[in-house]
Amino acid sequence: MKEHILFITGKLAEKNLKKVLDCIEDKKFSYEIKNLNINVAALLTTEMIKRRIGDISNFDKIIIPGRVKGDINALSKTLNISIERGPEELKDMPVLFGGKPLKYDLSKYEVHIFAEITDAPLMSIDQIINLAKYYTSNGADIIDVGCLPNQPFPHLAEAIQELKNQDLYVSVDSHDNDELILGGKSGADYLLSIKSDNFYILDEVDSYPILIPNKPGDMDSLYECIEKCLKMKRTFIADSILDPINHGFTSSLLRYSELRKKYPDIHIMMGTGNITELTHADTTGMTMLLMGIISELKINHILTTEVSNHCSTVIKENDLARRIMLASSTNAITPKHIHPGLLVTHGSEGFQYNLDEIEDLAKKIKDSNYRIMISDNGISLFNRDGIHTYTNPYDFFDHLNIGKDVGHAFYLGMELAKAQIAFQLRKNYEQDEELDWGCLFDKPAEDKLTFKKSGPTYKKKNDT
Repeated sequence: MKEHILFITGKLAEKNLKKVLDCIEDKKFSYEIKNLNINVAALLTTEMIKRRIGDISNFDKIIIPGRVKGDINALSKTLNISIERGPEELKDMPVLFGGKPLKYDLSKYEVHIFAEITDAPLMSIDQIINLAKYYTSNGADIIDVGCLPNQPFPHLAEAIQELKNQDLYVSVDSHDNDELILGGKSGADYLLSIKSDNFYILDEVDSYPILIPNKPGDMDSLYECIEKCLKMKRTFIADSILDPINHGFTSSLLRYSELRKKYPDIHIMMGTGNITELTHADTTGMTMLLMGIISELKINHILTTEVSNHCSTVIKENDLARRIMLASSTNAITPKHIHPGLLVTHGSEGFQYNLDEIEDLAKKIKDSNYRIMISDNGISLFNRDGIHTYTNPYDFFDHLNIGKDVGHAFYLGMELAKAQIAFQLRKNYEQDEELDWGCLFDKPAEDKLTFKKSGPTYKKKNDT
């Protein structure tokens, strides 16, 4: 006998919930949907469900919206029935019933991130340590201490030792052979860069070398160093050098492909800064595309920087991109619908509701509280007195009835500004929620057992 399930929802989501449930093939359950007379299902609480749910004697299980606040274990005991939280997004509902998982394991990665501190000679030890900790918190695996041409670095050895005291992997990046030797003798794990004319350094230190060509495009000199290391049984990483766009970028990509074909088992590094730093475009897209190339060529390491203002979150972006690409290749799928964190400007889907649906909802509103929603037609502001839809928030001014309530005016201004940004960028907008900027900003963990504090508008109303 099929399990009979009651799905709890609100007015807005009822139709879409039915569509999603009806699309589940070979359902091993029957179901009913109960709208608890609330517009937005996410605003339900377990206490509200307990008061409004009514007779449930015919059901084997209840599934409530994923964003419902409160203790569902206590509710389950009170109602004497099994209760589950559904997913936060309706489109993920089939997963509960054996559908293909829409969430993938992003705990693993195969590409290691070298994050360069580019001006280390100009920084104090404390500044180097603090920046290193910041980079590692964003996903860096190795801290690359960048030296500067003709710039003394008297505290190089101390900087390396202090970084090692923090249990960090360290590389030294210099064109000065003496600095490379000092770096190796001071405990650096990797040296950037070693080529045929300074290969002798490997006789003096135990650090792993990053091998590069003598000059751009000189693959024979790189192969010479690789063969020497293989003969010596010396662990190394090879980097054929990625050139900037319109300065040999495509040819340099082909050299990485050639390197991988010639040596299928060696470790390879790609320095991505020549693209992200020297291209004025948002880095999330560049990072994702470069990581796709890195995934296909089985490149093991990247070297990246956060020098330019538009590159200030590149390490964090690479950390997520490498995980998405591993999930993509492991599951033999394109890197789409795995994680939205690199969709920082636009949303992955269209707007949740059309204007007809919003207008239908507006007709059911019985109170004076303003609701804000967006559709392809613009921003809709409505309460019991009617609905207005514009693309410019200033056009709402003559229709607002808030008297001298400064708190409410401030609140509506903030929400309409957010709604305008979401409308312009075609991002999802939910009233009272922050806009989603992907991996650029960490969202605070949400505790579903606690409730948001009353805002200033609500407090003001209660105080009057």
